[in-house]
Amino acid sequence: MAELIYQTDCYIKDFEAKVTRVEGNKVFLDRTAFHPISGGVANDTGFIESSSGRWSVINVIEEGGDVAHLLDSSPDLKVGDVVRGHLDWDRRYRLMRLHTADHILAAILYKEKGALVTGGHIDPEHAKSDFSLERGEREIFEEAIKKVNEIASTGIEVKIYFLPRDEAMKIPGIVKLAAKMPPDVEKLRIVEIPGVDIQADGGPHVRNTKEIGEVKLLKVENKGKGKKRIYFTIS
Repeated sequence: MAELIYQTDCYIKDFEAKVTRVEGNKVFLDRTAFHPISGGVANDTGFIESSSGRWSVINVIEEGGDVAHLLDSSPDLKVGDVVRGHLDWDRRYRLMRLHTADHILAAILYKEKGALVTGGHIDPEHAKSDFSLERGEREIFEEAIKKVNEIASTGIEVKIYFLPRDEAMKIPGIVKLAAKMPPDVEKLRIVEIPGVDIQADGGPHVRNTKEIGEVKLLKVENKGKGKKRIYFTIS
């Protein structure tokens, strides 16, 4: 299993690693800053290079407990080769900003409406989140987005740390997903926005809520009984 650099430092854009496996156009590394598509957050893109060439990273996925980097062609690489990875930072940074905004939104709707997250996905262009809400008037989400912006503008430092699973699971509201529990591992990665939210989470986030910028509501959809979907973006 690769060391997941982004879980301890989301701002590392360039890194060095060794190849552990090559399967066609898929490359596995001993460490990576590339975030795979997971937890409802889109994957990173960018490129990797070595003395023998340069290849675009077009997708990143979790595979067999490891991280597979899908390249635009089969690389001239072998096990043990040293490569340098470079993220598409504009894409990653938008994902980070949207992801942290999504946590604030989920915290607001959980505290005020008792709503749990039932699904969602974050792309660089926008985020969509599904909530367990019987009522889903647009005004409810307009007010929630207004509060997200108010909280984000105060400049709260986002904390990321690890806790033993048993200890973490005792924290009220640590899980805000309706149908999914954190992975069965000894330690859970915790993302805390002090005074606002605390969740078990494995994805990239900003260091300070001011980095989010202005959050804008795009649309609200009714996805069936007790399920409402919100789309939002950032300026």
